[in-house]
Amino acid sequence: MSLVLEGVSKVVSGQPHIHPTDLELSPGTMNVLLGPTLSGKTTLMRLMAGLDLPSSGRVIWDGKDVTGMRVQDRGVAMVYQQFINYPTMTVYDNIASPMRLLGKAADHVDKAVRQAADLMQLSGMLDRKPLELSGGQQQRCALARALVKDAGLVLLDEPLANLDYKLREELRAEIPRIFEEAGSIFVYATTEPEEALLLGGNTATMWEGRVTQFGPTPVVYRQPVDATTARVFSDPPMNFLRIRKSGDRLQFGAGQTAAATDGFAGVDDGEYLAGFRPNHLELTRHAETAFEFTARLGVTEITGSETFVHLDHQGDNWVGLVQGVRDLEIGSALQVYLDPRHVYVFDQDGSAVAAASYATAA
Repeated sequence: MSLVLEGVSKVVSGQPHIHPTDLELSPGTMNVLLGPTLSGKTTLMRLMAGLDLPSSGRVIWDGKDVTGMRVQDRGVAMVYQQFINYPTMTVYDNIASPMRLLGKAADHVDKAVRQAADLMQLSGMLDRKPLELSGGQQQRCALARALVKDAGLVLLDEPLANLDYKLREELRAEIPRIFEEAGSIFVYATTEPEEALLLGGNTATMWEGRVTQFGPTPVVYRQPVDATTARVFSDPPMNFLRIRKSGDRLQFGAGQTAAATDGFAGVDDGEYLAGFRPNHLELTRHAETAFEFTARLGVTEITGSETFVHLDHQGDNWVGLVQGVRDLEIGSALQVYLDPRHVYVFDQDGSAVAAASYATAA
């Protein structure tokens, strides 16, 4: 059963929350909606579910136009970051409720509830009420209820944000597999590029109510069609630098030049926007053809085995992610290096330049 959005939009009080969107999601697939807060992820999911009516366009489910159909009649399961449980029911009854509404046999309900509870590490809490659980346990209860619903469309809106790291990692791997085996369409909203990469499947990058790109997650990550997609699919966001190409030379900064190699070799003369991810900015030259910049250090953030360095390069704010714990003097001038093989090339409008090579840019 496929889900197709045809020109679906949402306008509220004259303001577009979702611009006309075309998407096709196949059964048994995992589809990630990746974008910052207020990019439209939740609104798009509500349109998929039937919780909101689109301002234009159609929602097609299994070849049938369901645009005006009630959410109760669509076979949809949805879990939000802010968990929703029935406070007067036990955990067991919360999980069992969707199956009982469907008239499932008691033995089937009991088996499914206990399997889901075991997966969510709730087996010892089935007799408790939701308010007797921690926030993470309540979220797992909501996830278990979605798990047993046997829905054709499962929408998870940042569902793991309130869970501890270990359980979040386990569920990232386990839940998609379970839903995919059931043949469901799995849609997962997140603000974290790393989470999209871990989940795999397909990714739709979103920015200000628009889907900027949709496709297999590794392809969207490695081959962004524009600078906006590249910015969304990078954490910290991708760094940018204005560059002019003239012949076999590149000009950037205050009179600085370099050879036009790798991704720049095949593009026409003109002005471009070069993009590079934080982990490709280095404090040591490793490539003979590396670009060299002088930048001023603003802030450092030590994460344990890595250090984020926040830099000012002639008014451009860059972030670098370097290996190891670095003891660097705030306000000092640093020499930083960038291998041109890791640079994405965009035109002045932000569209990716087809002649550029992305073989090693990821």
